[in-house]
Amino acid sequence: MSKDTSRKFLDANHPMFRRPWVRWATGIIPLAWGGFEFFGMNDPFWGMLFAGAGAFALYELVWKGPDQA
Repeated sequence: MSKDTSRKFLDANHPMFRRPWVRWATGIIPLAWGGFEFFGMNDPFWGMLFAGAGAFALYELVWKGPDQA
């Protein structure tokens, strides 16, 4: 069998994401910025963009998390 060598957009197994607080911060900071754009700046386009990026990061880094291999 061949090993999958494709690169992921956001890889939870990267050494930078070894510490849990880094994984959480990578998702929460864009979500907070999205809230600021929505409610502070009244700009729904950037709010949705940052909220989507934060939600994707939390899903990949926290919910799924790194492989336990």
